[in-house]
Parts: sequence; structure tokens; C-alpha cells
Amino acid sequence: MSQIPADPPPSWRKPAGIFLILLLIALWATLIVALSPWVGAWPVLVQAIFYLVAGIIWVLPLKPLLRWMELGRWRG
Repeated sequence: MSQIPADPPPSWRKPAGIFLILLLIALWATLIVALSPWVGAWPVLVQAIFYLVAGIIWVLPLKPLLRWMELGRWRG
């Protein structure tokens, strides 16, 4: 009869990674808000493109961070 292996103990990396993700979002949002007086003077279409790119680009550092949270290393 085979036994089901016990779950590994929880890793400290996951709570630390969640904290880093929230910190990243807060810092990115603060930067974008700080730029808003200048961006607000741009034409509406240019503003829309800026905010679209700014809303997507913050995701780029998440892949290595999520890998580190799961595997304990930054590179695959």
C-alpha cells in the first residue's frame, strides 16, 4: 500500500513574493501618478497609448518574481 507524501512545509518565498508584487504595484502607480501633470497636457490619443503601455509594462518583472516564488531561483 503506497502512502501519500506529506505536503512540504510552506515556503517563506510566497508571502515575501506577494509583498514584493504589492510593493511593485504601489511604486509603479506612484510613478505614473507623479507623471500625470505632464501626461495630462498631451493629446488624448497619446495619453491613451501612454496609459495602455504603462498599464501593461509593469507585468514584465512578474515572470521572474513568480518563478522565484515557486522554484527558489530567478532564471529557468
